Amino acid sequence: MTELIASLYRPGVAPTDAEKAAAHEAATDASTLAQARRNELRDRHARNLTTLMTERDDLRGVHALADFVDDAVRWSA
Repeated sequence: MTELIASLYRPGVAPTDAEKAAAHEAATDASTLAQARRNELRDRHARNLTTLMTERDDLRGVHALADFVDDAVRWSA
């Protein structure tokens, strides 16, 4: 992608419409991939936290955010 961006920067030469479209598509693909990774990590962390809180009742009340996420997951199921 950096080569594509570098090819767009040519002093005195305007990028073609095809180059602009390719740069936009590459940026869109990268942001879509990043969003998918964030969603996957969020789901995995919530699942693992819920599993841990189910197995270890003594952890309740130790961390407020963990309690909140665990309760939110239980109520949404």
